[in-house]
Amino acid sequence: MAKDELIDKFKYIGTRPNRPDGLDKVTGRAKYGADFNAPNMLHAAVLRSPHAHARITKIDTSKAEALSGVKAIVTRADFPTGLKGENFYLQENTIAGDRVLYDGHAVATVAATSALIAKDAIKLIEVDYEILPHVTDVDEAMKPDAPVIREDAQDHSVPEGLPPNIVSYMDFGHGDLEAGFSDADLIMENTYKTEAAHQGYIEPHACVGQLGQDGKGEMWICTQGQWFIRKMCASVLGLEASQLRVTPSEIGGGFGGKTTIFSEALSLALSRKAGGRPVKLVMTRSEVLRATGPTASASMDVKIGMKKNGKMTAASAVFRMQGGAFSGNGSNRDGIRMCLCQLPASRCSPHWL
Repeated sequence: MAKDELIDKFKYIGTRPNRPDGLDKVTGRAKYGADFNAPNMLHAAVLRSPHAHARITKIDTSKAEALSGVKAIVTRADFPTGLKGENFYLQENTIAGDRVLYDGHAVATVAATSALIAKDAIKLIEVDYEILPHVTDVDEAMKPDAPVIREDAQDHSVPEGLPPNIVSYMDFGHGDLEAGFSDADLIMENTYKTEAAHQGYIEPHACVGQLGQDGKGEMWICTQGQWFIRKMCASVLGLEASQLRVTPSEIGGGFGGKTTIFSEALSLALSRKAGGRPVKLVMTRSEVLRATGPTASASMDVKIGMKKNGKMTAASAVFRMQGGAFSGNGSNRDGIRMCLCQLPASRCSPHWL
């Protein structure tokens, strides 16, 4: 093919190509997570904690089990024990053990022949809680007398002597800060606070999971990362990733919020207990906001020195990021952002709580 023909064939600037998925979406043929159904399928509902922090002293599922149409009820007791590290935290976030660690934390889940029966069944589950103290403000969480949500949460980056609620820490800089601020014509210093903000994707989390007694399973799910989902679901259920097959659907937004698991593994656990029947689990909007991962709130001390012409001479910042009960990887991200600024002198100290 001649060069001119190649240019014409592969030129896209200035053209209006059709999106590969456009026709299916505008005609309604595209199938999103909640659109998928399977033969002999059950429907799931999740009982969630009304408390931010509490000890579970009793769970009685007998009344729910007696309800006609209920085929399986799952609690943490139905999950394998002995998981370590990240796998343990993934499992604990999926369903509470002896404590609930946030409002909306899953406590039990039901699979029934209809969504209405499943919702009625979770109302019949009796749970006794011993309310424990909690804080939701990141600065309050750093105080010496603040309640500790998880004593084993600190990673190797946290220096000895820092409050136990700090789970990740970074401190770095370069140049002469004192000289940089002395050279400034103007110094701006302030503390800024931001609140947690959810990504707000239009489509709630939804999946259909099927898992047989042989340990082989399938999932149909709206996700940004089917390989992550497969590995995570397998790990919390004590399976190998090769035992699961994950088929992603069209996705109605994610913005990073659909790369990890929240309630997805519950559909597989219910299916296994229900004899391998597929189980559909669709979150409500309220559940999405209460029980998935928004961006963190923060408290930030920032000091910037600058010349009259607008050139910055030095900057220092301390970022305190709220990670909740299951923190992500916030401190390194904030450190990376500071690295992008070409300054004569800077220091950054992100904390992830």
